[in-house]
Amino acid sequence: MKKKWGVIIASLCLLLGLSACGGDEKADAEEVPTLKWYMIGTPQKDTEEVMKEVNKYTEEKIGVKVEMTQIDWGDYGKRMQTVINSGENFDIAYTAAGEFVSYSQKGAFLPLNKYLDKEGKKMKAELNDVLWQGATIDGKIYGVPSNKEVGEQQVYVFNKDLVDKYNMDVTKVKSFSDLEPLLKTIKENEPSITPIGGNKDFKPAFAYDYLIDNAVPLPFAVNQYEDTGEIVNFYDQPDTLETLKALHSYYEKGYVTKDIATSTDPWSYDKENWFVRIEKYQPYAENIWDKNTGGKYKVVTQPIAETPIIKNNSVTGAIQAVSVTSQHPKEAVKFLDLLNTDEYLRNLVDKGIEGTHYKELEDGKIQDLPARVERYSMPTYALGNHFILKLYEDEPVDKWDQFKAFNDKSVASPGLGFYFDSSEVRTEIASITNVCNEFAPALLTGTVDPVEYTAKFKDKLNDAGMKKVMKEMQKQYDDYRASQE
Repeated sequence: MKKKWGVIIASLCLLLGLSACGGDEKADAEEVPTLKWYMIGTPQKDTEEVMKEVNKYTEEKIGVKVEMTQIDWGDYGKRMQTVINSGENFDIAYTAAGEFVSYSQKGAFLPLNKYLDKEGKKMKAELNDVLWQGATIDGKIYGVPSNKEVGEQQVYVFNKDLVDKYNMDVTKVKSFSDLEPLLKTIKENEPSITPIGGNKDFKPAFAYDYLIDNAVPLPFAVNQYEDTGEIVNFYDQPDTLETLKALHSYYEKGYVTKDIATSTDPWSYDKENWFVRIEKYQPYAENIWDKNTGGKYKVVTQPIAETPIIKNNSVTGAIQAVSVTSQHPKEAVKFLDLLNTDEYLRNLVDKGIEGTHYKELEDGKIQDLPARVERYSMPTYALGNHFILKLYEDEPVDKWDQFKAFNDKSVASPGLGFYFDSSEVRTEIASITNVCNEFAPALLTGTVDPVEYTAKFKDKLNDAGMKKVMKEMQKQYDDYRASQE
C-alpha cells in the first residue's frame, strides 16, 4: 500500500510540473541567505547600487548577500529600540557605548565567542586585543568593534593665528589653570573672540574614567591613571574641585559665554569666534580641523595628558553586533570577518564603486568624485577596520603607522572591561540621573560656585540613593578585578 501511494504521489508531482515533492526544503537549503543589516547614517541615494556590487562579491566569496537599511542619525536610537523590543528578525546592527552594553546585558545581541574561532578567526587575529576586551561583558564578546585608535586623549585646540599673533607658548599649558594668562590676553585684545568655545555639553578634562558615561556623566568613576581599586564620586574629589574653581573664575571673568549652561551653539570651526576648545585627539586630527576652518585660520594642539587612556567608551564607540534573532548567525560573522579583513570589500562599502564614486590615483591614493559627495557619503568610523582603508590624496602616507604608534602608547584604564549590572538598583540609577541632569550642567560649565554647589549636589545624590548604588558597584568591581587575576 505504501509503495502504491508513493507511485501516486510521484505521478502527481510530474503532472503538476514539480521537480520534486518536498522540493521547497531543498530550495531553501540552496538559496543564498540575505543578511539584514541596520546601519546608522543619513540614507544615501546610491546605497542600493553599491550593495549590488557588494553582493556580487560576497556571494562569490562566502555565499552571502547583504541588505543594508540606513536610519538617519537622530532617528537611529529610537528605531533600533523598536526593532529590538519587537523581536524582529534581523542579522547585524550598528551599536555603540551605553546602548551596546544595555542591549547586550538584556540579551538582544548574540555572544560571538564560539564563532570567532572559526567563522571570524581572521578578524579575531586582525583586530587589537583591547578591542575584544572592551566588547566583552561577563566573559562574552557581544560585537565587533571598529579597529581604529583605541586610546582617548583629550587636547586643547588653539587658534594658531592668535597664538602666533601674541607670541604664546602653548606647550607650557600643563593644567587647566595654566590657561589663565592666555585667556586674559584674548579677552583684553580680541573683542570678537570668546576665549573658551563651549556649550551646554562642555566639561573640563578630569582624571577619571566615568563608569556610567551618559551625556551628563553619573558620579561613579575610577581614577584612570591610578589603579586604586576604589570607585569614587568624581564630582567631589579635590582635583576635580580645583578644576571647577578655575572654570568658575573663567566664567566670572567672561572667558566663556554667559549662557554656556543652556547654549546649543556648536562652535563650528568655520567660524573664527573662539580661541581654545577641548577635543578628543587622533593622529593627524589637526589636518581635519584645519580643513574644517575653510582656510580662515589654522589650529595647534597641546595634550592635556601625554598618555592616551583606553576606556570602555573609546573601544566601543562603533560596533557591529549580531542579533539574537538572526536566522543566519554563522553567515553574519562570516560577512563581518570579510568586511574587517578584505581591503576590496571594506573600501567598496565605505567609499563606493571605483570610477563612479571615487578614482584611484597613480600612487594608490584616492580622490572622491562628485557622486560620492552627493550620493554616497558613509560614516567611515562606524563600518569596521580602518587600517585597510585607502588613503585620500591629501592624507600622509604614514597615517596608519601613526595610528598604530598611538595605540601602542595607549594605556588601559583600570575600569576597562568592567560593565556595571544595574538591575538591582534601576530605581536609584533613574533618580541619580535626574539629579545629575539638574545639577551637573551648571557645575561643569562654570556657571555656579563649585564649593557651595557640590555640597547641595552631593546631598541630592545621597537622597537619590547614591550610597546604595556605590556599594553595589564596588562589590561588582571587586568581583571583576578578582576575575582578572
